[in-house]
Amino acid sequence: MEQIKDYLDQIATISNEDWEFFTSKLQRRVIPKKTVFLKLNDIENHISFIESGVVRLFIPKENPEKEITFGFSFKDQFVSAYDSFLTQTPSAYELQALTETTLFSISYNDLQAVYNNTQIGNLIGRLTAERLFLLKSKREQNLLNLTAEERYMKLFKDRPELLKSIPLKYVSSYIGVTAQALSRIRKRL
Repeated sequence: MEQIKDYLDQIATISNEDWEFFTSKLQRRVIPKKTVFLKLNDIENHISFIESGVVRLFIPKENPEKEITFGFSFKDQFVSAYDSFLTQTPSAYELQALTETTLFSISYNDLQAVYNNTQIGNLIGRLTAERLFLLKSKREQNLLNLTAEERYMKLFKDRPELLKSIPLKYVSSYIGVTAQALSRIRKRL
């Protein structure tokens, strides 16, 4: 719980009353390794803070080798199929715990209660949404402006733990290359 407090304290000062109300709405969930905890076409009903673990965001395909990994979330980050969460419509992708993952989750309805009953709720919601948008925008710009090798090097520099804990087939999909192309990039480097 302290990790969420530290994260939110970076955004704004939260009164004890608002913090108590917010934390009363959180549910701790432990997701086993390799478990898909949001399936395609399910409606995302939670936004979660990762206490520990790694989550993969991906578009499933009939052939698992063709799945498209487009995001990872780590300890001390929020994770959600955020577009589905906001619109309460079916998700176009899935969320999978790559390692045993512990989450603090808040439901859509409980978050609305936080927005309506606390002074700081809307500010935290807006700033968290802005951070998620900036991460998404940065990823899109990297895909458009950097070579596959540059994307791999950036990933290695920014998130070295990712390369230790995530299968290379997911890393290759994330940077937009085949597993064979990633293997060649790794040999060159």
